[in-house]
Amino acid sequence: MRIEKRATPSTLAMVAAPLGAVVFTLAISGLLVLWAGAPVGATYVALFKGAFGSLFALSETLTRAVPLILTGLAAAVAFRARLFNIGAEGQLYAGAVAAVAVGGMHGGTGFELPIYLLFPLMLLAAALAGAALLLGPALMKTKLGVDEVVTTLLLNFVMLLAVSYLLDGPMKDPMAMGWPQSVALQGDLELGKLIVQTRLHNGLLMAVGLAVALWLLLQRAVPGFDIRAAGANPRAAAFAGVPVTRTVVLVALLSGGLAGLAGAIEVAGRTSYLTLDMSPGYGYSGIVIAMLAGLHPLGVVASAVFVAGMLVGADSMSRAVGVPNAIADVIVAASLLSVLVASLMTQYRLRRK
Repeated sequence: MRIEKRATPSTLAMVAAPLGAVVFTLAISGLLVLWAGAPVGATYVALFKGAFGSLFALSETLTRAVPLILTGLAAAVAFRARLFNIGAEGQLYAGAVAAVAVGGMHGGTGFELPIYLLFPLMLLAAALAGAALLLGPALMKTKLGVDEVVTTLLLNFVMLLAVSYLLDGPMKDPMAMGWPQSVALQGDLELGKLIVQTRLHNGLLMAVGLAVALWLLLQRAVPGFDIRAAGANPRAAAFAGVPVTRTVVLVALLSGGLAGLAGAIEVAGRTSYLTLDMSPGYGYSGIVIAMLAGLHPLGVVASAVFVAGMLVGADSMSRAVGVPNAIADVIVAASLLSVLVASLMTQYRLRRK
């Protein structure tokens, strides 16, 4: 037997592959549910209701999806250019620090600027902070051949230690009664609510808008072609005249900037201040979401909602049927593996020698 690349993947296979991956994931997860001693049907119903079964559940799922969309986009655009950014978690915190520094420090005056200037300045500072954290590893990769997986991963821990220092020092809120958190943003800088009496905020519209903009960039613009060419084959792209180093720098700015915006939008939309546990791993989850979406910006939105639904619905499922909510993590992981295998099967086939 040998593996042979298909000349042209069939449309039927492209449609059937993700559906088969979903069925396989549900079947495998169902075995684990049975092992835990719970009925499979009732467990999946409780999971779905906990994530989408009410207005409140849907709003919580979409609220959780906002930072996941942005970190998923950060991973997707970077991986498209073969810049393996594993540092979105640190870049998210860098963006949150910059947002609080601009919009919450200085005695709450925000440099005494009007809100219509201060708000975009806060978002710009967050994007630049995230981009700066990725720019160094990107340049070290292009100029010195340093593995960006290692550098971006280690910078996550460096950034978390820096945040811990800031929250216990220069950025600590004196009114927090000793709790390590930053000063809060000005109230006028907080994002408005999309649904009254829920936590769902306008950051969802910003995240979806950025996903559409990134898709248009990759599909309709010259820099997007350069990104795709550099990711497909850097040597061939350079031979064809694509400025590979400049393209990698652009990707670093885009990827890090999107992750930094995730931090700013979390602060402005949900928490209003920075804490060390603000992110339960959004940066790492963004990698899974990007892979589930096949690195497609619009697919990232759907993948983020799916992952957020699993995480939100797992708590209701656990209370309803007594199944550990860690099964949600298993479902997400199994989904990723099955989608990757299904995608591989649409591109290749087995042939007898």
